[in-house]
Amino acid sequence: QVQLVESGGGLVQAGGSLRLSCAASGRIASFNDMGWYRQAPGKQRDLVAIITWGGNTNYADSVKGRFTISTDNAKNTVYLQMNSLKPEDTAVYYCNGRRDVAGRWYDYWGQGTQVTVSS
Repeated sequence: QVQLVESGGGLVQAGGSLRLSCAASGRIASFNDMGWYRQAPGKQRDLVAIITWGGNTNYADSVKGRFTISTDNAKNTVYLQMNSLKPEDTAVYYCNGRRDVAGRWYDYWGQGTQVTVSS
């Protein structure tokens, strides 16, 4: 069973930075893509950033130029570097991995890590 464990969340002032980590129990190269999502209270879970194994990345418009997703295959870890944080970035951040197995997609989620940005 694949497990994804996030870390790195916390409380930071507006304009500050945080780096989230997502450690996988297996090889992250086995996933078709991995991403970060976030969910604020009372809102739906939204995509923040995604990276494919072709090296393509995609970001939500609200974080472009501020957040960077990256991977370390040797450590089976995905990172989200968050700079110039804003109060509206406050949310629980979830790591996601997607795997295509014989034409069927499987989603794996971490437990989430809280990010709070104070004004």
